[in-house]
Amino acid sequence: MNEKSEEFMRKMLELLPSTEATYRESITLHDEVLETVIIEDIFMPEIIKLLKEERNINLLEIIFEFFEGISNDEDAHLINVFSVTVLEILGNDKLILETARKYMGTKTYQLQIEADKALGRI
Repeated sequence: MNEKSEEFMRKMLELLPSTEATYRESITLHDEVLETVIIEDIFMPEIIKLLKEERNINLLEIIFEFFEGISNDEDAHLINVFSVTVLEILGNDKLILETARKYMGTKTYQLQIEADKALGRI
């Protein structure tokens, strides 16, 4: 895992502190940080829940502002992992995606469309 990915994980744990124990369990279980597993199985369910409830608008805005920064980063590995985990998962449910798009910045929105196209959804 590169430095940018480590920063991503740290920030996600900061934004979603309730995921800390499960994050640590995943590392113990796999003897390493499996980025896609952690993002898909630990962070994204929490983000999906926030989007479904749409009660903690401030946290959603902070998360998607962070995602916009990721989307504008030049680290190809980070962008790839972000696209095939976060953005593809957001595209799995049209209602969730519709809600998420309210919070997405321009670049995140563009990458999400690209992720959907790569999966043949558009």
